[in-house]
Amino acid sequence: MSLGFQRSYERMRHWDTNVGTGTRVMENAHQFRSGKGSRDENFPVASWLVHPRHRGAILAFYEFVRVADDIADHPKLSADDKLAHLDRLEQSLLGTNDAEPEGVALRKVLNERRLSPRHAQDLLRAFRMDATKLRYQNWDELIEYCSYSAMPVGRYVLDVHGESRATWPANDALCAALQIINHLQDCGEDYRSLDRVYIPLDALDHAGTSVAALGQPTASPALRQCLRHLADRSGALLRDSQSLSAGVNDLRLALEISVIQALARRLVGILQTRDPLSQRVHLGKASVAGVTFATVTTQLLGRMFRTPTNVVRVPHE
Repeated sequence: MSLGFQRSYERMRHWDTNVGTGTRVMENAHQFRSGKGSRDENFPVASWLVHPRHRGAILAFYEFVRVADDIADHPKLSADDKLAHLDRLEQSLLGTNDAEPEGVALRKVLNERRLSPRHAQDLLRAFRMDATKLRYQNWDELIEYCSYSAMPVGRYVLDVHGESRATWPANDALCAALQIINHLQDCGEDYRSLDRVYIPLDALDHAGTSVAALGQPTASPALRQCLRHLADRSGALLRDSQSLSAGVNDLRLALEISVIQALARRLVGILQTRDPLSQRVHLGKASVAGVTFATVTTQLLGRMFRTPTNVVRVPHE
């Protein structure tokens, strides 16, 4: 028995799947769903821009990740219970059991498309961290977390489209930015509900504040300074990701990426000027629609009038 599987087994021994034995029953993970769906996310998930032949594969991945995220964020589950449910979800993904429908559905997609479960497993690692790790010391620790919690999402979408791994560095920068934007938006709620703080402790200390400031009704000037600094760093990650849309071959995916980047830039601007503890720092549906229309129009017009790089213009005599 491998060490990893042994740990999973030991965490799950206290669950009894037989009702009426007097011991705790292992519930299906679906009952822990928060009710949040793909249309409730900050950024598009398999929107109309993505070709229909790829949407199902992306949505199957999303549903798997969504239920894992809801387990990790459930306020009434203990850390051990969260880990046990995440283990069983992974077993459904890998075919050890068929207990979790989201794992079974994603496994089918991966088999049909001959894709690795690695990206989904990386995300499960992040959710296990969420269950057990409540503080991040510095920016490097936070980026390491993002390498499991965010970067695999974009890598999976790229793999579904058959894109080159040369796109991964720009993807990783974009996905890390999106994750940190989400952390900044929800910093107060994460602390109050889960005692989880993604804001690096050294950044709080450098600004002259502490974790306790996240529990206040409004952000102090020191906390605002800290959050603005992190928003600036997220903006730098977005700039590092700028080449991604031009680097993918699929036009529809390139448009989706451009929209996501534009929405992220808008959110960074909001976080630089508003207090996430007391003010709205999310975009409404009308704003999202406006940014999407403007970005798609600009991108399509730019491609229409762009001179192909392989065309040599011969001057008229």
